[in-house]
Amino acid sequence: MLTSVYIIAITAESMSGALAAGRRNMDFFGVAVIAFLTALGGGTVRDILLGNFPITWTQHPLYIYITIGGGLATIVLARFMRHLHQLFLVLDAIGLVAFTVIGCNVALRLGYDTVVVVMAGIITGIFGGIIRDIMCNRMPQVLRHELYASVSLVVALLYLVLLDHGISESVTLLAAFSVGLLLRMAAIRWKLSLPVFSYAKSHWD
Repeated sequence: MLTSVYIIAITAESMSGALAAGRRNMDFFGVAVIAFLTALGGGTVRDILLGNFPITWTQHPLYIYITIGGGLATIVLARFMRHLHQLFLVLDAIGLVAFTVIGCNVALRLGYDTVVVVMAGIITGIFGGIIRDIMCNRMPQVLRHELYASVSLVVALLYLVLLDHGISESVTLLAAFSVGLLLRMAAIRWKLSLPVFSYAKSHWD
């Protein structure tokens, strides 16, 4: 189940990366690079930090074809993207939840402490988008818009709590996905966000 969701997630994320590259007028190579980094960057950073080698996508070349293909396909489909905007918001939310759970699974399998497991889930969930925005010279949107990274945190904690209480993995996955998707969709619908810290340098500083 997770594998299927993962493929959907990396496809959606690669397309979001391609759209960001298109807004910066990048050539086809740039589009492919940004699509790849957006989809697989979070997992790559996680694997490097956790010492999980070889890095996942190097053992599954299909993921490379999917992400680059998804990015290049976006060039053709871009004219229709406005009509598919809501669909991609849902797919992006699915990707966030899927990457978070997969990141937690990897860290759990390697025997890391709970706090590291949670951080591994969050890094997997959000870091691809951070890399995308930095490469496109934008402030990472996960740090300034509707609830996003915090949704990843909630999903990771819920996933671990349910596993710790002996809940079956299928029920745990369903609960994590349901809560994560509902939170993310609610944040988009009602523009929910965390309080903003705004610091203006005073004249005596």
